[in-house]
Amino acid sequence: MKKQLFLYLAIFLFFTACKKNETQPADKAINEKVNELYAHYGKSNEAVYNQPISGDLFSKDLKKVLEDAIHASKADIERVKNSDHPDEKPLIFEGAMFSSLYEGYTSYKIKSVTTHDKRAEALVEFEYNIATPKVTWTDTLHLINTEKGWRIDNISFDKIGNSKDLKTRLTEFVKGTQQ
Repeated sequence: MKKQLFLYLAIFLFFTACKKNETQPADKAINEKVNELYAHYGKSNEAVYNQPISGDLFSKDLKKVLEDAIHASKADIERVKNSDHPDEKPLIFEGAMFSSLYEGYTSYKIKSVTTHDKRAEALVEFEYNIATPKVTWTDTLHLINTEKGWRIDNISFDKIGNSKDLKTRLTEFVKGTQQ
């Protein structure tokens, strides 16, 4: 009886250990995507205007929403430039696009990564310490696992922000350019 119990326990521990090893590569890949986002697009919106949106970083859905918003912004810039009042301010992306706080962040840290089949959430803690008092907040990046790897699908913003999430913010921006 003890041998049988020991055998079942050994099998259980074996499969549990294998399962932990499976999630580590996913966590690493997700961490790389989060770091790529904030290294490439985090500090300035210029990268969004001056380079194609990466299909390797963003999901097809988020990539399309980003491209629609950029196209709407560029069209409004041209509209204002060619109008009777070219000194008016066109609708452009202002503030940190991929963060809750308008001013952006001075540092960030990935707090945790949770995977559920083909979906994942990465909690990212930010700090902005240029002003007093310093501000800290946590945004949640939502990722999906595609046939080509993990892609960022949306960002849920902390309550300090003025939008619920990135897709909503971009969709509202596009609607604002059409009014």
